[in-house]
Amino acid sequence: MIFGLSFLPLRFTAAIDRMLKMAHSDRAHSVSTCTVYTLMRACEDVTIRQALQDADLCTADGMPLVWLLHQQGLPDAERVYGPDILHEMCRCTADLPIRHYFWGSTPETLASLIARLQVLYPGLMICGAHSPPFIPQETVPNPETLRLIRAAQPHIVWVGLGSPRQDVWMQLYRPLLDVPLLVGVGAAFDFVSGRTRQAPRWMQRHGLEWLFRLIQNPRQLARRYLVYNTKFLWRLAQGHWQDRC
Repeated sequence: MIFGLSFLPLRFTAAIDRMLKMAHSDRAHSVSTCTVYTLMRACEDVTIRQALQDADLCTADGMPLVWLLHQQGLPDAERVYGPDILHEMCRCTADLPIRHYFWGSTPETLASLIARLQVLYPGLMICGAHSPPFIPQETVPNPETLRLIRAAQPHIVWVGLGSPRQDVWMQLYRPLLDVPLLVGVGAAFDFVSGRTRQAPRWMQRHGLEWLFRLIQNPRQLARRYLVYNTKFLWRLAQGHWQDRC
């Protein structure tokens, strides 16, 4: 429990096993990958908090959250990170009749992503992709969105709208789509496609990926990291990280 939000303290392989079972299920599931930024936004916005609470699996997608779970006596907790989830799930399903659909990002990124995945995982079944126009957070489902995804009949919809927008999107659409698994993976489309450089593994392990991304794109990410990381550290310094926001 961090700021009142529950995380399942899973090893990465255990999280993948759960998601594979969800993809074969006859009911809809959603997986939220929660970063420090997402968590702090959930402290500000009850809609975001509720979306994270409603997810079937809320993972710690950030080393500071993993370290806090360890402090609670949960040593099995590992980082369950969007790009790694996407790679591993595609690898595990490349020879299975599991259809993948990609929702989000730009047409160019989606084209690069699909080409890259088809090279890495021959046999992977990709049934569609769509780059929706950017609009404010939806409160009412879009019939065209429902039509596009239903027509593709995917088993897994990868949602790359950025967190926490993608978490609220999944909460809205999950009951209306006959899709076993929705997974919010943030910037994974950019990283896996190769269109955006990813932080070295040593920086990821030491909780410094935010710095690498900030240096790459300061104009877009300054508020996300400088403001919300500071809020997070302030809350930790006060010793209230196990209390509800």
